[in-house]
Amino acid sequence: MWRCRAPLAVLCALGVYVLLLPLGWMYVGSARYRMSAARAPATAVGIVFGAGAPEGRPSPMLVGRLELGAALYRSGKVQVLLVTGDNSRSHYNEPLVMRDYLIGRSVPRGRIVLDYAGFDTWDSCVRAKKIFGVDRAILITQRFHLPRAVTLCRSVGIDAVGVGDDSRPYAPIATVVSYLRELPAGLKAALFLAIRPNPRFLGPKEPGIEQALHTPR
Repeated sequence: MWRCRAPLAVLCALGVYVLLLPLGWMYVGSARYRMSAARAPATAVGIVFGAGAPEGRPSPMLVGRLELGAALYRSGKVQVLLVTGDNSRSHYNEPLVMRDYLIGRSVPRGRIVLDYAGFDTWDSCVRAKKIFGVDRAILITQRFHLPRAVTLCRSVGIDAVGVGDDSRPYAPIATVVSYLRELPAGLKAALFLAIRPNPRFLGPKEPGIEQALHTPR
C-alpha cells in the first residue's frame, strides 16, 4: 500500500507546485506596483474589473470595486473609469450595472466608459490597450486579484499600478473560494502570457476614453 501512496503523494505535491509557481511569480513580480489608494499616482484612467452582477445587481465584491473606483474618481486620482465585464448574453449586462452603480455614487455618466467584452482579466487588459488605447491606468479590484491583473496588464504594454479593495469583510466561504480560484487562474494567465492569444472579441478602436476625458466633470 505504501508503494502506491508514495508516487501518488509525489504527484500531488508536483500538482500543488505547478499551481502555486505562476501565482507566486506574479505576486513577487507585481509587488512594487500594488499599493494603497493614497500612494497611487494620479492618472487619467482607472480600470474596474467585473466580479458578477446576478439579477442585475452588483455582487458584494463588485460593490467593493465600484466603491473604490468612485472614491478614486472623487479624490481626483483618476479622471475616467473604464468598467470592463461580461455582456455575452442579452439578459446579462455587467458593465451597464457597473455604470449605473457608479452614477449613483456621483460619478458623471460621461466619465464612465463601458467595455462589454471583458470576459476575463486577459481580455480586459488586451482590449483596454488595443481597443480603448489605454497606456497608463490604476487597476481597481480586490487585493487577491491584483497580482494577476497587474502582471497581465503590464505584459500588454499598460503602465499599470493596482489598488485593492479591503474596505469590507466578505463571507468566509466567498473569500476562500476567491483565493482558491486564483490558483488555476494563475496557471491560465501564465499560459496566456506564453501564447498571447487575441481576446474573444477584438474589433475596431473605440474613442470612448478620449471623449470621456473631454467631457465636463
